[in-house]
Amino acid sequence: MVEVRQVLDTPFDAVLFDMDGTLIDSTPAVRRSWIAWGAERGLDPSFREGGHGQPARDIISSLVPAGERDAAFARIEEIEIAEVDGITVLPGVAEALHAIPEARKAIVTSCTKPLADARIAASGVIAPSVVVTFDDVTQGKPHPEPFLTGAKRLGFDPQRCLVVEDATAGLVAGRAAGCATLAVAGTHKADDLDADLVVSGLDELSFAMTPDGIVVSVRA
Repeated sequence: MVEVRQVLDTPFDAVLFDMDGTLIDSTPAVRRSWIAWGAERGLDPSFREGGHGQPARDIISSLVPAGERDAAFARIEEIEIAEVDGITVLPGVAEALHAIPEARKAIVTSCTKPLADARIAASGVIAPSVVVTFDDVTQGKPHPEPFLTGAKRLGFDPQRCLVVEDATAGLVAGRAAGCATLAVAGTHKADDLDADLVVSGLDELSFAMTPDGIVVSVRA
């Protein structure tokens, strides 16, 4: 049985944020991109169900013969980088990022660096200096390596870090890395998210830097 950790009013050394569905709303753009890619390959749109939060290469590996995977990945990345219309910052995100010092926050995403750069630019979110992408790891979510890498780059023990995620794969990765987990519902229903704390949006919470660390509380 997994122990549930206290998130509210507990000091953390750093916060590791997922990007898509957590900081920015890219769902319509992601859906359009994958439907277009699937149509090119003659796939039914339902092929994309359940893949949110996983690296594109992992999704493609389950759908495409081995000899075609590199080309298929290059094509979906090309489509996604060009398809950025309507990507926006989610409620409460600007306030959360502003409240956390630069040296204590990171983005940890399953996107490649070019795609992450495109979506960050399109959304207007002010990204921290530490952004871990799929290009920085050998194994993506749900493996813990992405969040372990984020904690290492910031210089903190993962046990003292909070992962903020919207997807099952990311929450599994965060917990496996030893981090506390905060889930943001939206991409998935709250009841489908297994985390130490589940909220409907970051606008429900306040983040504050205290002498003991970053403290999360319910917004008054």
